[in-house]
Amino acid sequence: MTLEIIATSLTDVKQAEAYGADRLELCTGIAEGGITPNYGLIAEAVKAAAIPINVMIRPHSESFMYNEDDLTVMKKDIQMVRELGANGIVIGALTADDMIDEAVLKQLLDEAQGLDVTFHREFDFARNQEEALACLAGYPQVKRILTSAGQQPAPQAVQNMKQLMQLAGNTHLEIMAGHGLKADNFAKFYKETEPKEVHFGSGVREKGSFSYSIDERKMNDIKTVLRS
Repeated sequence: MTLEIIATSLTDVKQAEAYGADRLELCTGIAEGGITPNYGLIAEAVKAAAIPINVMIRPHSESFMYNEDDLTVMKKDIQMVRELGANGIVIGALTADDMIDEAVLKQLLDEAQGLDVTFHREFDFARNQEEALACLAGYPQVKRILTSAGQQPAPQAVQNMKQLMQLAGNTHLEIMAGHGLKADNFAKFYKETEPKEVHFGSGVREKGSFSYSIDERKMNDIKTVLRS
């Protein structure tokens, strides 16, 4: 069972690991949907943490559609992530027709050889999730999909989540449940879906906001559920 926590600062990295996170997603600009963190944060996070750190690769907050200039920047950022010793990357790209952008995906994966790869929640905005999952299943480098099984919060999409997990069970892909998970709704969701990986953001923060620190009590409550 893997508990992944979003970290947006070096303090977050240290707190999340101390409170029991198994892996971190490192990003900044969380109010804009997450963008690539700077060199200094990645470097210091990797030095500070013993647990794996996966870094968001997103050059701007305009959209999740990328042109050649964007790709040039993204590939340089992937090189930086590798050189600094991070575990992996978090990526996602759709076409204007809301399909997986395979042209972009292939270029990013070519640059990401040897890195752990998560396809992020842009998956939830694909026009057909079953088709999107089948597409990603054709790329062995993509290890998991972060999803709430639709555009609604994960606790409101239990049946869809179970269906996605069943479909993914026939592939190499792991489904990592996230978006809308909180300490007070997680036990019911976990019992109903039993995902192998879960992802928390504001749900483990004081006052449920990224403006505040990670809450040790909430982390303990979640870890208790995972151990049950």
